Amino acid sequence: MIGSAAPTQEGAVARRRVPPAIPVAIGLSWALAVVTQVSGTEALLGHDALIHHRTMPLVAALAIFLLAWQAMIVSMMLPSSLPMIRMFGGAAAGQDRPGHAMVAFLGGYAVVWTAFGAAAFLGDAALHYTADRTPWLLAHPQVIGASVLALAGAFQFSSLKDRCLSECRQPGPFLMSRYGRGAGAAFRLGSAHGRFCLGCCWALMLVMFAVGVAHLWWMAALTAVMVFEKRARHGATAVPWIGVILLALSASVLLQYPAWLPRLLAH
Repeated sequence: MIGSAAPTQEGAVARRRVPPAIPVAIGLSWALAVVTQVSGTEALLGHDALIHHRTMPLVAALAIFLLAWQAMIVSMMLPSSLPMIRMFGGAAAGQDRPGHAMVAFLGGYAVVWTAFGAAAFLGDAALHYTADRTPWLLAHPQVIGASVLALAGAFQFSSLKDRCLSECRQPGPFLMSRYGRGAGAAFRLGSAHGRFCLGCCWALMLVMFAVGVAHLWWMAALTAVMVFEKRARHGATAVPWIGVILLALSASVLLQYPAWLPRLLAH
């Protein structure tokens, strides 16, 4: 229980802030996204380019993708988890090695999202394999992007989305029911938080595979959506409306109107 960590002045200070390295890492990951977008090199690390690299084994492509995926996790997922990170830092301040506990907590969180990234990459590779051998899909590439948007939109109305968002919006009770001292307990707590975070955001993150990982404007829009859903006062009210918008975008892509949107989403 969280009560096993005695409150201290250091803990009170930690509750008001996150470790400086975390906002710095978020800033640097966004700076990297801007640089790659401006320089036109973001496509080189995208899943499409890696999957279609004729001389690169799939395992090597997956390894390179997962390196780039870490920056995606930092830039897109950590901003919405800052309240949980802040509260954990305050609770862990009374431990003998609070820094080690924080690293373990973030490590557990990263493992969950890295596993999802690997599964999504391999699934996308299988989808590419199928699409490249299906004449109808080659002639109608917008169907894939429209389907991903429809999936993300439909998931906004699911009970799983609501349950996971509820856990993410209440970091205090979540922490109190699962907190323990030591790196092992911190890792388990971080992975538990990561699973609920994944549970409410996986469909939105799949949209990045439809538009191309590291596409700056989609990154910014989806990050804003996820942060708003988890942290804004009216986040719960916005969830179904975001679903309606995603379903409308799906229909627009399928109908190829406006003309630039299907091209943006085509694999």
